[in-house]
Amino acid sequence: MPPATQAPSPGPALELLVHGVGGATPQEMLDDPRVVRITGDATAAVYRRPGDTDAEQHPERYRDRPIEEAYCWSNLTSGNGSRALWLLLLPFMVVNLAHWMRPTARARTRAVRLYGVLVRLLALSLTILLTAAVCEVALDLTAWQCAGAPDCSDRRSWLGFLSSAQGGWWSQPGRRLALAALVPTALVGLLWFLSNRTWSAYESQRPLTGSGPGGDAGDGAGDGTGDGEGASEPAAQGRPALGRPGFWYGRRLVARLRAAHTAAGFLTVAAFVAGAAARHDRAAPGPVPDVFGRLIEAALVAGALVVLWVVCRRGRSERRLDNRLDRALVTYLPGAALALLVLAGGYAAWSRPGWVSTGALPGHLAFGVITLAQVLLVLLLAGVALGLYRRTPEPRTVLHGLGGPVVAMLACALGGVMTGGVAQRVADWLDGSGTPGTAGAVIEGPPVLLSWQAAVIPVLLALLVIPALLLLVRTWLTARALEPGIDREYGKERRDPARTRQIARIRAAAALTDSAPAIVGPVAGATLLLGAAAVWGAWAGGEVPGVALKGSGPFVEGVAEAAQSTGSWLIGFGFILFVTWGRRAYRDASARRTIGILWDVGTFWPRAAHPFAPPCYAERAVPDLVSRMSGWTGLTGGRLVISGHSQGSVLAASAVWQLPARTRSRVALLTYGSPIERLYGRWFPAYFGPGPLHGLHRTVNCWRNLWRATDPIGGRAGLDEAPGPPVDRGPLKDPLVYGRTPEHPLPEPVLGHFDYQADPVFAEERTALLDRLGPLLPRQAAPDGASKSPRSQGSSGRSSG
Repeated sequence: MPPATQAPSPGPALELLVHGVGGATPQEMLDDPRVVRITGDATAAVYRRPGDTDAEQHPERYRDRPIEEAYCWSNLTSGNGSRALWLLLLPFMVVNLAHWMRPTARARTRAVRLYGVLVRLLALSLTILLTAAVCEVALDLTAWQCAGAPDCSDRRSWLGFLSSAQGGWWSQPGRRLALAALVPTALVGLLWFLSNRTWSAYESQRPLTGSGPGGDAGDGAGDGTGDGEGASEPAAQGRPALGRPGFWYGRRLVARLRAAHTAAGFLTVAAFVAGAAARHDRAAPGPVPDVFGRLIEAALVAGALVVLWVVCRRGRSERRLDNRLDRALVTYLPGAALALLVLAGGYAAWSRPGWVSTGALPGHLAFGVITLAQVLLVLLLAGVALGLYRRTPEPRTVLHGLGGPVVAMLACALGGVMTGGVAQRVADWLDGSGTPGTAGAVIEGPPVLLSWQAAVIPVLLALLVIPALLLLVRTWLTARALEPGIDREYGKERRDPARTRQIARIRAAAALTDSAPAIVGPVAGATLLLGAAAVWGAWAGGEVPGVALKGSGPFVEGVAEAAQSTGSWLIGFGFILFVTWGRRAYRDASARRTIGILWDVGTFWPRAAHPFAPPCYAERAVPDLVSRMSGWTGLTGGRLVISGHSQGSVLAASAVWQLPARTRSRVALLTYGSPIERLYGRWFPAYFGPGPLHGLHRTVNCWRNLWRATDPIGGRAGLDEAPGPPVDRGPLKDPLVYGRTPEHPLPEPVLGHFDYQADPVFAEERTALLDRLGPLLPRQAAPDGASKSPRSQGSSGRSSG
């Protein structure tokens, strides 16, 4: 055994900086225009200043300060311009969030498993809704209605070869439908491709072997089938959920869900294509035996049952790194659905000389069925969530555990608005000067339900005015009440009313974050009720609101027509805004960063419910951080402070949870501007609630959290009553100086969420954390000829510039 090195000494020490929302360049993080990439690639990497690349070989240079290096992950969420198109996947991202918002559950229960199944079914309904909406535009409005009406097709030269008046080969309705089916089929194929590609680029990074937490400790991460949502909570069984070895590696589930959703999309298109032909064959016997249509419909039902089985059968596998892949399922399920779609297209294209397309394409009822199913699933999800919350109530959990159902309802509403908006605008464009669904229109237009859903949007916006005004009034009153305290805090004899009001307004506005449930809850409730009313109105009246309410009096008729037209334009405007924002972000780097901020929060969580959601950057970032911390402390035996700002603090805490106990004893956690309790603890209590955070405090060597009252995102960790050294320090003074002084002749800014390093408290707390970590651990001397530099142990050492 080689001799150990000399007696313990205080160094080396490393500060690993992790940036927050909106991203940052390594040059900004290290305050140096020249940086060197130590390890990583162009997507995410660790950087140092050029003079620090060999820091471990010269510890005498760093007796008074730690080595600084920056982990930059901004390209995972706000890189090239094509990622702005992720805005179109917003409903999928939102429903995926609902999966992670379930309340805390202390025991392994069927209710926890049922919660996951219901969210996955809601996610599946959104995929079907999107595909059905594209079918509505391509098959119904364009190929069936407009191409079948000479008054419409004559105005669209590009539809001439499909026009029924031309009498060409493509003029038969079935052939038009088969050709138009290429559009939704291509969309489903594109979603499959993007999901597969982003998984390979983001979520396929396996953790460093041996870097995960040791021992299973009976975490109950799932049952024998791998259903991770059936797990018991970390407070009861020892290991936090985010510390399980397989938490950040969801390859198997994503592949299964991707296959199921892709198959569901193809089956939806096949149902639109074959359904119309089968109905015609049953109603008017002709050259095509109706048994063919019945067989295809039976195959569609069987395929749908298989898809439901795949979605409901298995959840996440977190107990271990699950490298298994259900290759037969992943390969043959989408392939069989695509083959059935091709068969349906061939069946529809069979010559039927007497077939004429009139009215709307059969299948409008599907939108009502989807909406009603979503309402029922949300109600069931709310019942399950309330049951879980009552078993383990936590006062800080938002909406008494209903955060997940509320967010799921908003995801369904977003999906309805986006898909309905496209259908409404395309129908208006095809009809020209007419209004689809009313007298004198050339085409019948989209399903009546979409018009009813559009009509309730102005009502919903009007209802939002009341809580918005209440929040504004409360914020103003809060700011007025804060002013005397601010004067006392800064101790100024000659107060500056304008400066005091400025600080008070910023603090009061920052507190609005805690009022988000007061807006989100009523919006979701009103959306649920108005959505149910829209379904009832569409089914009871069978006409658009302006027509269905004829004869109800001038006032009611006027309100109905105004709501219908206003809502239709609002939906169209919202969709155009999405497209315009995405186009601008493609060309404008600053706009691209803004969109990246949205995904920093929304795509932190793995794709557990919807495989077509934007990719989870944490499945790349967390293993990166774990590997870096484990590798550096293992090679040097030194002390490490992982310093996370904003969303970076959530990544830092998640990485610390994944560390083995030996490494964790050499690591301190410094968080600032952190939403770890204020947002994540309240909205995701099963993963960042009081139990997991107290467990992190117990297991990490030392943790300090800095916060400001002017910060709208960061806040307390809320562990004041926990044993051991306190975690929170704050509120920090902001601004640091009230007015002009000889030392500060110019007004100091209110920093809010940013520039925590500008406060002297930051350096003070970082030094204190390093001191609490203790001296350098003795380690084995390296064999002759072996390098002791981390950089020579396999990192690239290439310049980032």
